[in-house]
Amino acid sequence: DLRGKGTKLVEMKTYIAFLRGINVSGQRKIKMATLRGSIEKIGFKNVQTYIQSGNIVFISKADSKAEIREQLENCIEKKFGFDIPVLVLEKEVVTDILKKYPFKDAESKNQYFTLLYSPATETLVNTFTKLKFKTEDYLITERCVYLNCKAGAGKAKLNNNLIEKKLEVIATTRNLRTMQQMLELAN
Repeated sequence: DLRGKGTKLVEMKTYIAFLRGINVSGQRKIKMATLRGSIEKIGFKNVQTYIQSGNIVFISKADSKAEIREQLENCIEKKFGFDIPVLVLEKEVVTDILKKYPFKDAESKNQYFTLLYSPATETLVNTFTKLKFKTEDYLITERCVYLNCKAGAGKAKLNNNLIEKKLEVIATTRNLRTMQQMLELAN
């Protein structure tokens, strides 16, 4: 045990990162195998990805999510030439987001999570909550807009772009299956 000798032990922590807007309609293509290799080269460990939409689990000794985000964004820009927003969360935060899904009776195929890269202002949230959507229920929190897309995401009026525009934040949306799979990989 080195703690008594003035040396600080560095604890490795599991993080989940979500990339915004890659591999959509043939744009900003990133192969996950190449992405994993690039991320490992900058020092992250046990890097795993899930499907092609930019979902990454890894271990890092860094304790600053801002530092990790910057490293990942710089890595992606250098390797692929794209400026991609990256959201970094601890696995405990993702667990909490899943646990707090408010529409418990919703079919799992209709459950979506729009993850916010920063909290929206109270004024914008108040204005947004006045909007009504015939086939969608939603709840805005500091980290997430919870969605119940009763007619399916493909027919939803309340989509990622609208949420970003109305709340003036960067966001990325994932379905229940992806969120659950990310936690499985993190564990």
